[in-house]
Amino acid sequence: MNYGIAFTPLVPSIVLWLALAAIVVIALLLAVARARGAAVRVAALALFLLALANPSFTREDRDPLTSVAAIVVDKSPSQNFGNRNREATQAQEALVDGLKKIKGLDVRVVEAGQADGETDGTRLFGALASALSDVPVDRVAGAFLITDGRVHDIPANAAALGFQAPVHALITGQKDERDRRIAITAAPRFGIVGQMQTITYRLDDQGVSGERARVTVRRDGEVINERTLSSGQSASVDVDIKHAGPNIVEIEASPLERELTPVNNRAVVAIDGVRDKLRVLLVSGEPHSGERTWRNLLKSDASVDLVHFTILRPPEKQDGTPINELSLIAFPTRELFQQKINEFQLIIFDRYARQGVLPIAYFDNIARYVRAGGAVLVSAGPDYASNTSIWRTPLDSVLPAEPVGVTEKPFYAHLSDIGKRHPVTRGLEGSAFEPPHWSRFFRTVDTRNSVNPPVMTGLDGKPLLFLSRFGEGRVALLLSDHIWLWARGYEGGGPHLDLLRRMSHWLMKQPDLDEEALRLQVQGKNLVVVRQTMADSVQPVSVTSPSGVSQDLTLSAGDPGEWRASLPANELGLWQATDGTLKALINVGPTNPKEFSEVTSTTETLRPLTQATGGNAVRVVDGNSVELPRIVPSRSASVFAGDGWMGVRMRDASVVKGVGVLPIFAGLIGLLLLLGAFAATWAREGR
Repeated sequence: MNYGIAFTPLVPSIVLWLALAAIVVIALLLAVARARGAAVRVAALALFLLALANPSFTREDRDPLTSVAAIVVDKSPSQNFGNRNREATQAQEALVDGLKKIKGLDVRVVEAGQADGETDGTRLFGALASALSDVPVDRVAGAFLITDGRVHDIPANAAALGFQAPVHALITGQKDERDRRIAITAAPRFGIVGQMQTITYRLDDQGVSGERARVTVRRDGEVINERTLSSGQSASVDVDIKHAGPNIVEIEASPLERELTPVNNRAVVAIDGVRDKLRVLLVSGEPHSGERTWRNLLKSDASVDLVHFTILRPPEKQDGTPINELSLIAFPTRELFQQKINEFQLIIFDRYARQGVLPIAYFDNIARYVRAGGAVLVSAGPDYASNTSIWRTPLDSVLPAEPVGVTEKPFYAHLSDIGKRHPVTRGLEGSAFEPPHWSRFFRTVDTRNSVNPPVMTGLDGKPLLFLSRFGEGRVALLLSDHIWLWARGYEGGGPHLDLLRRMSHWLMKQPDLDEEALRLQVQGKNLVVVRQTMADSVQPVSVTSPSGVSQDLTLSAGDPGEWRASLPANELGLWQATDGTLKALINVGPTNPKEFSEVTSTTETLRPLTQATGGNAVRVVDGNSVELPRIVPSRSASVFAGDGWMGVRMRDASVVKGVGVLPIFAGLIGLLLLLGAFAATWAREGR
């Protein structure tokens, strides 16, 4: 219960100040004149002025409020190393018990730093601010952080905390921890396919010096470089960008003896391969209605550098036209099919038959080009079944089917069972209906002795489209020259752009169109595992998080040829997946997350802030046991830590329950005081 005096003036404040000034002047004049009864007169005037100020006696009934102490427990992935989680749990229990013994202290516990796949680093002070957001500043008694010391949102100064109370850091982990990591110092984000890119990295050892490690560099799982480095030494490696899309480069150092964790011994760099230009050679034979279909498609793709030749005048054509009147250019066969053949990513034969333009030896060059990794597409018409067919050349060793004739009947193209699973033909618009929602073809080349099943079929289930592999290369064989009907919109047309573009990109080894593949994708806050396969079933996939925790996932069938599973992408860094045969990698968030850049525990990062608030940063582990300093309440100290103790600042905050007011000059009491004052003045004057 608090007592006091409150004033509620009956006149404006300026009147009170003028009256006070007048009383002071009168008092001085009376004193100088040595007037009789000066003191009584001044006292009477003062009582009159006090009555105008209207003083009142007050009484407040108050209830004291508890002070609030916050405990923030670090649950970040780095707390999983060693025994830190166990130490943090024991420290939390001991700390809560100690604080609850202090009368008038409310304890709040909050966990922070959990991996969510979005936040880079350990952020504890944001959680501290949230825990105390509804607590007035004058009730905050202090804060305790139970962490390994690697905190990445430390305020620049104590004033930024928003309260004046001690902050203490209780550090988990051992003092003599050792760890090794690979730090990327320079790495490109993009690279031209077929060119070299340089990555610079450094071997960092914490807790030791002068150690040596074997460093292995892998690109998409393939070892491309090995060397030995010393602690603190930097090195560079040149990486050949093999394909479009992400090229995952792993740099891994051998383990350090008794190191804290091997998780950060490996760093990853994802370099997006970009093709400068895809060089395509298009050779058109006998002119026909759909001759420009392929040319228009390839010329519309800005990433394609097209070289197109049409055989309009075969050597055997003799019509008597003088040579100097011919405007046709010579076909540079030797340059294209011998000297520069390996510069092309794709060779297309559109209704081409042997006309004496290409010597037989050049077809042998093309077959070797395919087996070495090249690609050939044959868009066949009656030419493929003729006596001059390119099948009757050394190229037959890489063609997927032998021609036996031509059928001239209308039919709808259908996806085969294999085609429904193949990335090139899966989900083509209109394929889900019977008959499919696209126009008919009217001619197909009959074949036999195919090396693999077709992905599209025609009349009576006969093969229409083959997609085959030979050695390192790929071959596509389209057994109808009526694809142009889809392009012209006949009977509504068909998805010619999707089909031809996918087919061309599959031939040029676009990774997204591989038949057998394991991929990782980030969708929102989830990591999605996608297994593309032509098989009827798939094996479980083992997924390993950046912190080294593995789990097996059973995939569920989705679209034909695709199996999927998902899990929360709750950690930043390199995720890995494997089914025992295929391997997939993806980096979530920044290339080198702060959480794993430095993992040894330390008191130094938090010490400046804790000392600025009067607190301290101390380790909780002494030998093999967890021991905390004594918790001491204090009300007026400026330092809240010492040898073997930590303090909290107890507050005197309270809430008013009720107020009593007694006016001094109200009613009879006030009247008697004023009358008594003037009566005393009159009595003094009457002597």
